[in-house]
Amino acid sequence: MAGNNLKRADGLPPAMMRLVRELSRLPGVGEKTAARLAFNLLNRPRDEVIALAEALLEMKERIGLCSECFALADAPRCQICEDPEREHDVICVVEGPADLMAIERARSFGGTYHVLHGAVAPLDGVGPDDLKMKELLMRLEGPAAVREVIIATNATVEGEATALYLARLLKPLGVKTTRLARGLPAGGDLEYSDAATLSSALNNRREF
Repeated sequence: MAGNNLKRADGLPPAMMRLVRELSRLPGVGEKTAARLAFNLLNRPRDEVIALAEALLEMKERIGLCSECFALADAPRCQICEDPEREHDVICVVEGPADLMAIERARSFGGTYHVLHGAVAPLDGVGPDDLKMKELLMRLEGPAAVREVIIATNATVEGEATALYLARLLKPLGVKTTRLARGLPAGGDLEYSDAATLSSALNNRREF
């Protein structure tokens, strides 16, 4: 419907219509919001618009996944995995890059991460093989000893199912496995949690 409305939009030049159409493809951005953003960009200085376009292209061309933890990176390994000051024998498992960023903002964790890029959701056709679980097991079987794995999946049905599945996988390996404490609201996402809540959850994590 959005595309049909744009075709009938009165007074919009084709270039503006195209921009509004592309912006409305973003999640959470409807046609009206896309139009406001388009007009805002139109009224900005040329150098600011060019800087935004260049930033988008650079992001698309340079950003990939860390070869070790699968976080976002612009090099073979991310900055956290490269940091010798981090505790490389502690791995915090999260669903996505946004969750990693949320924990980092809390400044209560000094270990490393493993990003699954999703959660087990059978109704949506997402199983363990669709996530970075095998890669996590490979890290645990590697030469570097890991003393603890913190499961920090979201407090949702899918997140809890993923946590239980991981706990069963890790138990035979003899690695200490903990889960974030219930400081996080049920049904909530790490991405939207405040720093104090995340800090409390990390400090009061429990063993499976």
